[in-house]
Amino acid sequence: MITVAIAEDHQALVDGIKSYVKYEDDISIIGHAGNGEELLKLVRLKQPKVVLCDIRMPKLDGIEATRVILKELPHTKVVAFTMFDQDAAVKQMLAAGAQGYILKNSSLAVVLEAIRTVYDGRTYYDKKIHLLNAEKNSTKSVLSSREREILQLIAKGRTSHQIADELFIGKSTVDTHRKNMIRKLGLSGAGELLRYAVEKKYDF
Repeated sequence: MITVAIAEDHQALVDGIKSYVKYEDDISIIGHAGNGEELLKLVRLKQPKVVLCDIRMPKLDGIEATRVILKELPHTKVVAFTMFDQDAAVKQMLAAGAQGYILKNSSLAVVLEAIRTVYDGRTYYDKKIHLLNAEKNSTKSVLSSREREILQLIAKGRTSHQIADELFIGKSTVDTHRKNMIRKLGLSGAGELLRYAVEKKYDF
């Protein structure tokens, strides 16, 4: 069962999603929050597998809430759920670790598709968001400076141990950065990350 939490302050929209989802055998809405602080409490208590997260929320916005959720519960999948189709908002949510981004005026079928897609470990971007269709693998817009540094070393054929030694950090830290890059870039594993690094080695 894919358990889902919703961060959204428009009750009518939440009710619409709940009404639609109740006929689905594999998805269950376990709670909703009206602001970022309520969302963190809900996620910590019930640990949903997927979070639909509004960006503009009182007390704590969706970008910071996503960072906190993925730091504390890194296996959680977050889908940005918003009225905003703005470059900065998209990039900030991706940088925070969101695996998907859909607009609130999308059909409920799209909402379900996004939930199932990110739960399966893939990324999902609303087709209405032109920025992501063109730039979803843009290294500079998605990765941190440290991740780009590690990606350059991966492109040079360095192992995690070698990267750790060269950057004076732990191997586990390098491995965490690898996993984060795979997620942010929508890749399927270490092999794809290496291939991506080699292809992009002069574009960091």
